[in-house]
Amino acid sequence: MISLLRSAVARRTLAGSLILGTALTACAAQAASFTMYRDANCGCCLAWADHIEGSDGHEVKAIDHPDMASVKAENGVPGNLQSCHTAIVEGYVIEGHVPVADVERLLVERPAGVKGLAVAGMPMGSPGMEHGNHRQAFQVIAFGPEGRSVWASYPASH
Repeated sequence: MISLLRSAVARRTLAGSLILGTALTACAAQAASFTMYRDANCGCCLAWADHIEGSDGHEVKAIDHPDMASVKAENGVPGNLQSCHTAIVEGYVIEGHVPVADVERLLVERPAGVKGLAVAGMPMGSPGMEHGNHRQAFQVIAFGPEGRSVWASYPASH
């Protein structure tokens, strides 16, 4: 009987710890400050910034930069993962139209070997590229010194 009680208490304590831990890590991703570098002639970058700011009080400081290639090179963005804007948040590089939920997950999990997330190109239907009801399939790629992996996949819709 005592071992059953200890087991029940342990389960409740573990469950409580998991709930508290989840709540605390969710708070850790809130209210992050982003610095986004963009070409002054690109409007979708500002639409992506609006997407980010619309979630949990994040702030985006947009900086018009005349040489985006140098920004990407300085931040280690692989050539085939590049998009129109590059953002920095809490030491991570966010390249292109990455959904805010994926950025928040990155800020909570902080996986070893990941330098940033990227959505290559400018896929229709990705955050900041919403035009009509059509969405192209796209992937969010985690990249870093240990290589690349698919962080999230988004299917096409019509």
